[in-house]
Amino acid sequence: MRWLKTFIFGFIVGMPVGAFLWYAFSPLLFDNVVAETLAEAQTVSVGTFRDADRAHKGTGVATLVMLPGGGHEIQLSEFEVTNGPDLEVWLSAHPDPEKSSDVSGSFWVSLGQLKGNVGDQAYSVPAGTDLSVIKSVVIWCEQFGVLFSPASLGPPS
Repeated sequence: MRWLKTFIFGFIVGMPVGAFLWYAFSPLLFDNVVAETLAEAQTVSVGTFRDADRAHKGTGVATLVMLPGGGHEIQLSEFEVTNGPDLEVWLSAHPDPEKSSDVSGSFWVSLGQLKGNVGDQAYSVPAGTDLSVIKSVVIWCEQFGVLFSPASLGPPS
């Protein structure tokens, strides 16, 4: 009878804990590759992704472009970031975010869910966004409020 109580308790506690752990860590096991064709456009600013810390790594180029028909977008090229749950692409007013509080404590604009953790992809910048205050592009985990990879923007070379 005691083993049955232990089993039931373990099942009741283990299922939600197991589900949470799968949700939080299973993305680390899989890459989601995207291969969009990036529009040719006038480069406004550019930056290189870097690691946020030892667990959250990123590489590639973030380019803010002005599209020929009007509007702006962020293009990620040669891009790769550690996968995780609920990742989004954000524009941030912080010029060189090193920790999560740098991003959450400054002005930011979400461009939506990250399409994939590997590959070329583009995100529209909402009309009316004040680009003069945007200093970086970050990959952000909305669920846990964690910085995954920042790219400080600067003039094109």
